[in-house]
Amino acid sequence: MSERIVRKAIIPAAGLGTRMYPATKALKKELLPIIDRDGRAKPIILAIVEEAISAGIEEVGIVVQPGDRDLFYDLFKSPPKPELWSKLSAENKQYSEYLVALGDRITILTQTEQQGFGHAVYCARDWVDNQPFLLLLGDHVYTSAIDSSCAAQMIDIYQQHKTSVIGITIMQDKIIHKAGCVSGKWKTEQAILEIAQIYEKPTLEYAREHLQVPGMANDEFLGVFGMYVLEPVIFELLALEIDNNERFQGEFQLTTCLDKLRQQHSAIAYLVQGQYYDTGMPLFYRQALIDYYRRAKLD
Repeated sequence: MSERIVRKAIIPAAGLGTRMYPATKALKKELLPIIDRDGRAKPIILAIVEEAISAGIEEVGIVVQPGDRDLFYDLFKSPPKPELWSKLSAENKQYSEYLVALGDRITILTQTEQQGFGHAVYCARDWVDNQPFLLLLGDHVYTSAIDSSCAAQMIDIYQQHKTSVIGITIMQDKIIHKAGCVSGKWKTEQAILEIAQIYEKPTLEYAREHLQVPGMANDEFLGVFGMYVLEPVIFELLALEIDNNERFQGEFQLTTCLDKLRQQHSAIAYLVQGQYYDTGMPLFYRQALIDYYRRAKLD
């Protein structure tokens, strides 16, 4: 059994960003801007790193393509060029120093071939070093409905239950085909779910037949929130699928291994008290720019 303190977080950011083309021909989708509660324009990846840090995470590993290492390195580990520094306000100079300090807690990892989300996570195996870890998507940002951040809630649930935790949210039927979906029975009403099945991007027909949760409306399902706290045994399950070339829709997925994780070991789902904002598709990104700032401002 691994140590129970969650010190590390992984953020995969090695995707090609095809759904955000042609913007991603010029800029990585993780570097597109989001506006925070203070009205500051920051790269999406920075907001995700700060989400992890808010939960007490000590080290963050960002998985990128080899050719993108310098982009992420410059953001977190290099001060602005002198000509830019000289034109920054005193406030932005102070913020620049904060970024460099934050960079001391960040390790840039690489995925040499883009073979899916599960493969990207697997690329962080050696860096994780047999510890439980927080996993965040590289194109989701979050706001909490309570005092604890969404990531802090996840880690708290992990420490209480001492098992892997999959964050979930209530999702409408019209978008369930774009996400992982979880079914099961509530152990704690509208909080902790005993998982019966995890399925990646189901058709609506499949979801209605196999993934409906008792007590929920017919047009509502439990979708994956894009946030996980996982025991390192997940890497053994990923390795088996990679070694045996077991792909889903042409790629090595995390979801199939999560389903094996809950069957062979243990895992629960937690209904996160908060909201996720998908920035990986044009219309979702447009809405995220509006809703994320508005919600963060209210908080």
